[in-house]
Amino acid sequence: MNRVLVIQHAGVEKPGLIADELASAGCNVQLVLAFDGQPVPQRPDDSDGLVVMGGPMGLYERDRYPFLQDEIHLIENALEEHKPILGICLGSQLLAAALRTEVKRGRQKEIGWHSVHFTEQARLDPLLTGIGQPVTALHWHGDIFEIPSGAVRLAYSELTECQAFRYRENAYGFLFHMELTAEILRGMVTTFADELRQEGIDGQEIIQAATEYMPKLQRTGRTVFHRWTALLGDRQMTA
Repeated sequence: MNRVLVIQHAGVEKPGLIADELASAGCNVQLVLAFDGQPVPQRPDDSDGLVVMGGPMGLYERDRYPFLQDEIHLIENALEEHKPILGICLGSQLLAAALRTEVKRGRQKEIGWHSVHFTEQARLDPLLTGIGQPVTALHWHGDIFEIPSGAVRLAYSELTECQAFRYRENAYGFLFHMELTAEILRGMVTTFADELRQEGIDGQEIIQAATEYMPKLQRTGRTVFHRWTALLGDRQMTA
């Protein structure tokens, strides 16, 4: 049985479809609620893979959220051990930081349903090959990063040059949200209502638009996350 370590940064930003695919693959999940004070392991140890979820904090807030630095060290160790890594939104930023890439505020926040376009390299990527494009995905971030050195850019949007990347064959970062469920979406709109008001964004419009966009996004997410779980088995066979 594959063992996967999942780091969660906010009560509403749950693994969602990722959890579904891990369960379908028979994985044993160790969930760490970093936002609730649960300690982040220094090393992945007996875990076969690492999933790092999104959250409302920024990497420049490490004094306020010291567990973010702990997570960077954890990701660095997972990279050294060539373990499969999946970073979502903040998780992709932490992966980029572990790869010595600067994470900074973008010129404006990207929140709501926006198109994601896949690169030519994505056509040959094990997780993204055959995915129709563009995909309209949920975005909820204000921070961006350049393509990490040695990584392959897989996706971009009109506002953000690097929406997804792969490092080597085992580490993936996705700035947009494919793990989404209706429950998670409603929770984010409610929990981050103040941010939406500050940005002049109608949360109910985001929820209503999900009727059109979420079915395809979820099909894409299930495919991508199912393929990622296969990396866990590949690693065990080569260990």
